[in-house]
Amino acid sequence: MFSYWEKLVDYLIYELFNLDKTAHLTQVLHFFIFDTIKIFILLIGIIFIVSYLRTWFNVEKVRAYLQGKSEFTGNILASIFGIITPFCSCSAIPLFLGFLQARIPLGVTFSFLISAPLNNEIAIAMLFSLFGWKIAAIYIGFGLLVSIIGGYVIGKLKMEKYILLDVQPIEGNCENPTIDLDNKTRIKDAWVYTMDIFKKIYLYVIIGVGVGAFIHGYIPTDFIVKYTGGDAWYTVPLSVILGIPMYASAAGVMPLVEVLTSKGMLLGSALSFMMAVTALSLPEAMILKRLLHTKLIVTFFAIIGTGIMIIGYIFNTIL
Repeated sequence: MFSYWEKLVDYLIYELFNLDKTAHLTQVLHFFIFDTIKIFILLIGIIFIVSYLRTWFNVEKVRAYLQGKSEFTGNILASIFGIITPFCSCSAIPLFLGFLQARIPLGVTFSFLISAPLNNEIAIAMLFSLFGWKIAAIYIGFGLLVSIIGGYVIGKLKMEKYILLDVQPIEGNCENPTIDLDNKTRIKDAWVYTMDIFKKIYLYVIIGVGVGAFIHGYIPTDFIVKYTGGDAWYTVPLSVILGIPMYASAAGVMPLVEVLTSKGMLLGSALSFMMAVTALSLPEAMILKRLLHTKLIVTFFAIIGTGIMIIGYIFNTIL
């Protein structure tokens, strides 16, 4: 798909500027230019498509629809809904509260809270651009599985008593909310939203690719393999533990995943690190601490952390 772009970058760097292919700085420059533009193109394209599709959805309608479903069905639908919402782990919390206000079961609301940052369109776009559609599809499937099962388990534990806020039900009738927009308006709104999201994340992409390019050009492969390579059992949980204290979007961390895997880190370990960064973070825990009891937060982190590690082991085994 991007073979012509890669040839153009080769021409610019190796022929037009006549830079030495074996030089570390040349490798850094080539990686940075090629990956940055490729990721930008895919981000804009995929976010626009998802944003356009999102104009057909009404949050109130989703709430009303989920209220009428069985709990497990609700877990599935909430997880799928998480894919089309552009939230990180912290910004998903307001809608999480909205679900609670709509008296949607706790487990279903957690399925959304897990899926939204784990399966957002930015992560999917960057996985597709860096590793291809097969890896992206497998990731989406396992991400949905974690959010569905994780939310279902939390629901079965009956932990509603650990909600600290006195959640008031939503007032008014939302049985049949509608969205009345013409197609031109939908396209315009989707483009404006896409540009708004792009402006917020492009710097993180540049920084992430820049760090990745530096690692690609200057850090020896043996150094990466020594500490994170191979099939040692501890690489996956270590990756999750290292990822939790960090807080970054998929746009910032995904380029590092590409470089780490190219240096010898197994893909499952690298993805475990990325998922821990995006779906489990200390800032998220601090916000949730004002809403939920520590026991519920610890349960949430433990279940999702376990799910992420299982995915990491599976990826390491099958790929």
